[in-house]
Amino acid sequence: MKNVPLFKAEDLPPRARYEKLFENLPPLPDLLKATGRPPFSRDAILRALIYKNLRGLPSLTDLVFELENNPVMAEVLGFRPGRPAPSKERFSQFLRTLSYVDLQAVRLTLVRCLIQEGVITGKHLALDSCSIKANVKENNFKASAQNRFDKTRQLPGDPDARLGVLIHYPQAFQTKIAWFWGYRNHILNDVVSELPLHEKTLPANHDEKRQAVPLLREAQESLSLSAECVIGDANYDTEEILSYIFFEMKAEPIIPRNRRYAPPTSFTIKKGIVFCPGLLEMHRRGKMTVKGRTYIQYACPLHWGKKYRGRYLLCPAAHPKFFNQKGCNYLIRLSPSVRDQMAYGTRRFKLIYNQRTSVERIFSRLLAISMQRPTVIGLAATKNHCTIAHMTVLLVALTAHRLGYEDKIRYVKSFLPSLV
Repeated sequence: MKNVPLFKAEDLPPRARYEKLFENLPPLPDLLKATGRPPFSRDAILRALIYKNLRGLPSLTDLVFELENNPVMAEVLGFRPGRPAPSKERFSQFLRTLSYVDLQAVRLTLVRCLIQEGVITGKHLALDSCSIKANVKENNFKASAQNRFDKTRQLPGDPDARLGVLIHYPQAFQTKIAWFWGYRNHILNDVVSELPLHEKTLPANHDEKRQAVPLLREAQESLSLSAECVIGDANYDTEEILSYIFFEMKAEPIIPRNRRYAPPTSFTIKKGIVFCPGLLEMHRRGKMTVKGRTYIQYACPLHWGKKYRGRYLLCPAAHPKFFNQKGCNYLIRLSPSVRDQMAYGTRRFKLIYNQRTSVERIFSRLLAISMQRPTVIGLAATKNHCTIAHMTVLLVALTAHRLGYEDKIRYVKSFLPSLV
């Protein structure tokens, strides 16, 4: 006997106008028709996963329970009335097998709409990444696990997860390091609107510095941005990133100096003469070129020079490299550096850099819709999980703008009650 709903949709209490939200969601590309039983609509499943984010449902099981007990909402999402909702396994299969390219096409359409309608300007951009912990026992310190931090392992619970590092700064000049298994979501966002422009999810062992240039290049090619500046923390202070922003994008890199790249202060230069930490005149060994950059190399005068031979048995400064590396070296760069063209320390530089906190607020909103708590395992499913979280933020912003709520484009969790 066919299941008949006990109540008609129009006889139920008023419901949130989710249809106003989902009418702004672009459809997924069509698939080739296959024989057999009619499948669940891919667009309906995608809308259901966005609904899960907005409702704050912690798992796919809770989503299925919600749909089975709320037939009106199931109909709004696009499921057939009277037909059972998709199972937890069907949602999980959707996340594992959905084409990442198809999902990114929908996300890019939302971003382009926000750009065309003036919500996103793309003038000031910011780079950052956040951790996505995998659901494995190695991340639970209450559970016993052998070789918990062995990076060569392949975890049975999630073979694609990799060992990554989390760095916290509890107080000024204090660093706290923690390790985790999982992934990292790398994003490029618009500073003014505080909306994500581009994103990618990779295993946690991928260095975020190496993802910056590809992220900027992909966003530039797909969105045709005309950025004025790109903001990032000191971790992005590399020659490659700064040169790409400055010369390729014709933008200004607002990235502070990383202390590990600063020249050592123990060496001094007086009247063109380089003195070592022991206040001895260093021996000039000549020029050297590394990665297209030319330097003058100065070496320890006790190991390489003749001026002080026989006068010193040990380094006067007790430098640790005196025994194991034949003394210290000092390089003076001759090739011009992009850092020489940056206005470090100016008031304008500091004011623009302070806008980097927009990234933290974006991650806070993504955390509110459970992006950092995936309900699936594997790289493919986690990538789609994170992309759907970004789509949720973009869809709310686009809907708020089109309905005239310009001040609520960032109200991811509290905007929908205004649509009742």
